[in-house]
Amino acid sequence: MNYTATAFSMAVLAVTLAGCTREVAVAPAPPPVVVTVPGPAGPAGVPGVAGAPGLTGSTGSTGYTGETGATGTAGRMGNTGDTGAAGAAGDTGATGSTGDTGATGQRGKTGDTIVVVPATR
Repeated sequence: MNYTATAFSMAVLAVTLAGCTREVAVAPAPPPVVVTVPGPAGPAGVPGVAGAPGLTGSTGSTGYTGETGATGTAGRMGNTGDTGAAGAAGDTGATGSTGDTGATGQRGKTGDTIVVVPATR
């Protein structure tokens, strides 16, 4: 450590503090204040006589009828309903009637005579 620098700093500090010395001024004390302190409470007094009941007031007048309120606005349209379930398959139809008998065909042409010849060996 540098003791010379520390000693110099202490000397500068002492000179600085010596220049800040002020004179002490004493202010006179304020005059004393008088405070009044109440004594203990005395005994409770005797309750007074109850007063006569008051008269009944007159009936108030009837109020006016209020005005009719304004008509409310129409509600919003509802949502579309869900699609219904698919219907059941229908029954098989009845068997149809048998058709009419067809017309009789024309008679065939008389044919040629067929001759069967045995095969030769």
